Amino acid sequence: MHEESVITHTVRTAPGVFGPGHLGELTQTIDFALVDAVLEETRTQERRLRLLPSRVVVYFVLALALFERCSYQAVWGKLTAGPGGLCLARPAASSLCRARRRIGAEPLRRLFETLAGPVGPPGQAGVFYRGLRTVAVDGTHLHVPDDPAITWRYPKRAGERLEFGYPLLRLLALIECGTRAVLAAAFGPDTAGELACAGTLLNALDATMLLLADAGFDAAEFLRDIGLTGAQFLIRSTARRCPTPLAHLPDGSYLTRLGYGVLPALIPVRVIEAAVTITLADGTTCTEQWRLVTSLLDHARHPAGELVALYHERWQAETTYYSIKATMLDGRVLRSHTLTGIDQEVYALLATYQALIRAAADTAATRPGLDMDRISFAILLQTAGDLVTTASNILPAGPPDLAGAIGRAALRDLLPAWRRPRIKARTRKNPTSKYGPNARQHPATAQTYTFHARIVFFEEGLAPRAQR
Repeated sequence: MHEESVITHTVRTAPGVFGPGHLGELTQTIDFALVDAVLEETRTQERRLRLLPSRVVVYFVLALALFERCSYQAVWGKLTAGPGGLCLARPAASSLCRARRRIGAEPLRRLFETLAGPVGPPGQAGVFYRGLRTVAVDGTHLHVPDDPAITWRYPKRAGERLEFGYPLLRLLALIECGTRAVLAAAFGPDTAGELACAGTLLNALDATMLLLADAGFDAAEFLRDIGLTGAQFLIRSTARRCPTPLAHLPDGSYLTRLGYGVLPALIPVRVIEAAVTITLADGTTCTEQWRLVTSLLDHARHPAGELVALYHERWQAETTYYSIKATMLDGRVLRSHTLTGIDQEVYALLATYQALIRAAADTAATRPGLDMDRISFAILLQTAGDLVTTASNILPAGPPDLAGAIGRAALRDLLPAWRRPRIKARTRKNPTSKYGPNARQHPATAQTYTFHARIVFFEEGLAPRAQR
């Protein structure tokens, strides 16, 4: 007689037709009460009990964000695999599509807005600079389906004769540095400028924050609006500006005012100009001219060298977009073929991403001093998906478990505590990119590098940045 092991698995979830409405352990972050409250607020609850209640549909849309490679019915199969003992419906893909249309985008928008916000506690590594919470804003693009129902809103890029590529959606997000949590997000067609979208994110700023941003966000009106929120800013400026120094400071920076001919009241700012040299492992060197504009006027409290080094944290926004576009979406085109569906899908991606980041923050809280940069987002995503399939830890059982199964999986495979700075080998991969070929402008392979910044004053102005 062969020996055998019998393993039993207890699933605790909502009863009846509500059984498939879960997100595994992430349900403890996006719980039933929160989803029901959002549905009630947006008046999208069902009027009669259906085989696909609105709460279940919300969780289904969130699960689509976790399983981007899977079809509708495959995702439904993952939601029902764990609670298989229940007599659950097996809806067709068309029924699931109609259910998505029934609830619309508003519940997912409100769900994301509820989850959005900073998660780094005071003292969290990489989050604060001299008492200010560092946040970054930047934009990216998502590809949407080439469908006439969408292209009137999200047009393709066009040359003199031809349109090319997929239609593009422009996404802007305000990110907390150090944790990569999303504080706010806005999106629209590619034809909408970044500044127009960024202006809608400023309500998420307050007097405890320092905003980092790349060139293109240095418009005087935008800087004024940041100041009205009480937040500070550190933004790279373009060569088009020709600031007139009013006073040179001992650290090499200088004071000036911005807004001539644009604003009724000029903005006092401090300008830091630096020659930045990057030396690659193979000995290749590259020198760039940087000009940073900041509202931090006290050179003694905020030295120029520190601010130049701090500006690099702006790349936390790029890491966030990589997590969403490459790790979650796997480079795929959004699956929705209606405008409402596109809105719903983007908010679901952002809400699911933020729930994973909150799980990472809870995990970091169980190990004081742990830098959240060491927590692998890929492991968070994979483990969360596995727990959806097994319907594990949907409802809390026993004493509170801050880390949970997701956190324990991340702690078992932490990234190295210190990683050498590396410059990524870059080349133009997308044949429809608006940027020119950049072969031989970057190393052919990824290399480590050293960074050196020398604070200087460019008497003849800033040289234009090289075209990408």
